[in-house]
Amino acid sequence: MITIKTKSEIEKMAEAGKIVAAALEKAGEAVRPGMSTAELNAEVEKVILSHHAAPSFKGYHGFPACCCISRNEVVVHGIPSKKEILKEGDIVSVDVGAYYKGYHGDAARTFPVGEVSPEAKRLIDVTRECFFRGAAMAVSGNRIGDISVAVQTLAEENGFGVVRALVGHGVGKDLHEAPDVPNFGRAGHGVRLVKNMVLAIEPMITAGGFEVNFDRRDGWTCRTNDKSWAAHYENTVVVTDNGPVYLTLNS
Repeated sequence: MITIKTKSEIEKMAEAGKIVAAALEKAGEAVRPGMSTAELNAEVEKVILSHHAAPSFKGYHGFPACCCISRNEVVVHGIPSKKEILKEGDIVSVDVGAYYKGYHGDAARTFPVGEVSPEAKRLIDVTRECFFRGAAMAVSGNRIGDISVAVQTLAEENGFGVVRALVGHGVGKDLHEAPDVPNFGRAGHGVRLVKNMVLAIEPMITAGGFEVNFDRRDGWTCRTNDKSWAAHYENTVVVTDNGPVYLTLNS
């Protein structure tokens, strides 16, 4: 069931969103060659706990860490590890959720590790722009497919792949709520958008094909089949009559 949030609920979600934004800002400052993904996870967790919030992902269906940290060909759901060391030229996606006053905020960023190749930078930049192209369609009266096709069109115009096995979602009291928000689709199709719907819009874009696989050992880590690198950019967004309101962006 799709829940339409009240003004009071959105205000609480905005508080959770600010915590997520602060955690991601810290992640971006902390990322450096030579650090482990476990160290990066610890930095994010400190921020969330310092705001008296709880990490949304920790324990979610058994996920063992505060945030998902996904390097290079890992699209999403990478499990932080002391053994995984970031190297110069890598890219790393950090996906963070914070639970505060009964509501979740959810967002992700992809960061360069030191100096990266022009191709890697373009992948990061286009993925970010895909988010804003899609989110611009988060207007009352539009449909989910309008968001989806905006993301897909920009990605494919740039020669990139759009992951189909994973999608965005509603968010609120639960971390994942209806409706699904694919990054591919058809304009004018899907659920009609209504004022005060809250969506996690999250392009997952690859430098190659869209096919992915999940690690059989840990059940979480999602990699591209062709080992092409992937980027991820996400924010929690409120649908309004006049366009999107972003809850997880620093102003």
